[in-house]
Amino acid sequence: MTTNIRQRARKQWLGLVLLALVSQGTFVTTSIAQQADNQYIEGAVLWQQASGERRALSYQAFALARMMLDRDLRMNRRIRKPRAVIVDLDETILDNGLNEGMQVRNHVNFNQKDWTEWINRAEATAIPGSVEFLRYAAARGVTVFYITNRNDIQKQGTATNLKKLGFPNVDDQTLLVQTDPKNSSKEPRRQSVGAKYRIVLLMGDDLNDFSEVFEESTTVDSRMAAADRYRDQFGKRFIMLPNATLKAY
Repeated sequence: MTTNIRQRARKQWLGLVLLALVSQGTFVTTSIAQQADNQYIEGAVLWQQASGERRALSYQAFALARMMLDRDLRMNRRIRKPRAVIVDLDETILDNGLNEGMQVRNHVNFNQKDWTEWINRAEATAIPGSVEFLRYAAARGVTVFYITNRNDIQKQGTATNLKKLGFPNVDDQTLLVQTDPKNSSKEPRRQSVGAKYRIVLLMGDDLNDFSEVFEESTTVDSRMAAADRYRDQFGKRFIMLPNATLKAY
């Protein structure tokens, strides 16, 4: 990327941040007095918001998901167990770029109060290609499950946001939030789906969205090793979405 392109992209991103602040009115943070630990975030949010490559990767991920789903429907017609697709929410099908831009602009850290207020305003946008793919899956009799570590207090706002954007199958049975604040593992929820459905695809922006194997890998080296060990699953059963704001372990 040339210097001129970077400068134009940065100006465009700053405009998006200002737009976020204006659209939210008098957004008051709870952590303004704290020193924000978000130096790495500015470039990441810039890339998330202003990169055509990020959009292209998102379209590519959902196009691949459609191909893999069609393949399963074609090759496993005799399987009677109903099919399911499991998706994460944040930065997988919901784009929180406006909220992240406000954090950078206000020099604040992530905090639960501001995050809950953002969620309950139901203003996240859809990741490119996500609505189309999930509606395609639902139209073919595949149940979509949304497994997220948003919590019960944030569930109604989340459901409102998903429905507003046109995502299918949004109800109490398919929107599975984190209910135990001391346990963020998604594995029990995945297992509950797997008990009744054949899980064709899992989609996420974090390795933890796919298997407890990754949840148990808590260092950079162990997570890289785990990704290598399960390399055959990526692009087939595991579909990864790009998220530059995700911190390495």
